[in-house]
Amino acid sequence: MPLENMNVMLGKAKDAGYAVGAFNILDYNSTKAVILAAEEANAPVIIQTSAKTVIFWGTTAIITWVKQLADSSSVPIALHLDHCKDLDLIEECIDSGWTSVMIDASSKPFEENLSLSRQVVKMARPKNITVEAELGAIVGVEDDIHVKHQDAHLADSEQAIEFCEKVEPDCFAPAIGTAHGVYKGEPKIAYDLLEQIAAEVAPPIALHGGTGLADDVFKKCISLGCAKVNISTQLKYAFIDGFVNYHNANNTEYNPLKVLDAQFDALKTGIVENINLFGSAGKA
Repeated sequence: MPLENMNVMLGKAKDAGYAVGAFNILDYNSTKAVILAAEEANAPVIIQTSAKTVIFWGTTAIITWVKQLADSSSVPIALHLDHCKDLDLIEECIDSGWTSVMIDASSKPFEENLSLSRQVVKMARPKNITVEAELGAIVGVEDDIHVKHQDAHLADSEQAIEFCEKVEPDCFAPAIGTAHGVYKGEPKIAYDLLEQIAAEVAPPIALHGGTGLADDVFKKCISLGCAKVNISTQLKYAFIDGFVNYHNANNTEYNPLKVLDAQFDALKTGIVENINLFGSAGKA
C-alpha cells in the first residue's frame, strides 16, 4: 500500500496503549527485513533513515527501495527522517517522498529550538508530512550527534507544554533518561516526568534510545504514553553480526547471497520480537 505519515498509526497506538516500532534501516536488505517483519506480525511500522544514511545512499535510492517494497505490502508503513539538524536535507527528503521528518534542534537554546521546529512544521504540514521534534538532551551517539553525560539533561515539563503548544509537532521526543547507543549501566528513567508530559501535551510521545532497555522498561514507558519506540543500534549489531557469524561458521564458503540471507534473518528476527514486545502485532 502507499506510504503514509505517522498521524493515524501513532494516534491509534496512543489511544490503545501500544507503541509502533521505528527501525533505522541501513540498506535495501534491512529495509526489506523491517517490512517483512511487519507483515509477519501484521503490524504498522515506521522505517527510519538517519541523516548519515540518507547522505550515504542519496534520497533517490532510498525512496525507490522503500516504495517498491511498500507498494506490495499489506501493512501501514511510514518513512521517517530521524534526528536531522540540516533544514536543507529535511526539505530534500520532504520533496523526495519521505512522509515524516524529525527536526533535532534540542542542542539549541529553548527559543531557537522553538523557532527551528516551527519552521520545519511550516515547511512540512502543507504537504501532509508529519514532524517530530525533541526537547532536552539525550545522552549517547546518534548519527554522529554526540551528547556527553555532563551535557545531557531531561526535558522540563513546563517547557514541554509550551513547546508543544507553540510548535504543534505531530510527535514529541522529550529526554527522560534513555540513551542512544549501548547502555553502560542501568538507565535511570524519569517515569514521573514521562507520565506528566504525556498527560499534558497533545502529540504522541516518542521513546528514543530503545536498544538495550529491559522488557519491563519498554512496557512501563508504553503504558505511560510512549506511542513510538526507536530502535537503531540493535539493527546495526544484527547487520554486522548476522554477516560475520555466518562467515565464521562457513569460512570456506564465499557465497555472498547466503551471507546476505543470514544477515536478513538476524535483522528480521529481532524486529519481529520488538514488534511483539511493543504490542503492535495484529494492529495493522
